[in-house]
Amino acid sequence: MGKHKQARWAELGTFRNVIQPESGAPFGKDHPVKGKWKKEIFHNENPVILELGCGKGEYTIGLSERFPKNNYIGLDIKGARMWRGAKTADEKKLPNTAFLRTRIEFINSFFAEDEVDEIWITFPDPHPVKRNSNKRLTCPWFLNNYRSFLKDHGIIHLKTDNSDLYNYTKALIEKNRLEIITATSDLYGEDPDDDILSIRTYYESIFLKERLKIFYLAFRLDKNRIIKDGTEKNI
Repeated sequence: MGKHKQARWAELGTFRNVIQPESGAPFGKDHPVKGKWKKEIFHNENPVILELGCGKGEYTIGLSERFPKNNYIGLDIKGARMWRGAKTADEKKLPNTAFLRTRIEFINSFFAEDEVDEIWITFPDPHPVKRNSNKRLTCPWFLNNYRSFLKDHGIIHLKTDNSDLYNYTKALIEKNRLEIITATSDLYGEDPDDDILSIRTYYESIFLKERLKIFYLAFRLDKNRIIKDGTEKNI
């Protein structure tokens, strides 16, 4: 690990707004913060919105600045990359912003039932190879995990430059009869009025410079509906 990255790792541990398991902590065990985000981290009763795979935290920061009456948590496993967002939040003294360093597979160890109001999934790895479809953050395994801590009918937002991931997810939620709020295969081509959709991540800016289309999907997840597969034959 380079000195620059080591310094970021060290500084990440000093930020009050960063939660990360202690070295050697067993995976699968509930973290002390579970069920206590509002009381102990944000010190309010405002809605909690979670961004999965937040990277440098541009979306988490952008949302928290635009909507100060909501609480935002950016989750990623790469601490050196997350450092940028955590440092910006610390410098700007954003009280409604926090970051969680963990693998998404272990997310249930950090959130209690109904603790999260919305989820953002921004430009995740699309895992284009069919045999890796169970690693997509919108596959049935992950969606069923989200059901355990997302409020009933909570909204999931997906932004991606990958048409296959968009089509896969859209087909899956249609198959499971979930409510689609918005679905577009050319977000910026339609010139959205919603300021929330104009926030751009580092990679999104690159994609737009390359004139790639951005896909956006928003849908509600029903807590009592088990998400079943059944899309692979068509995608």
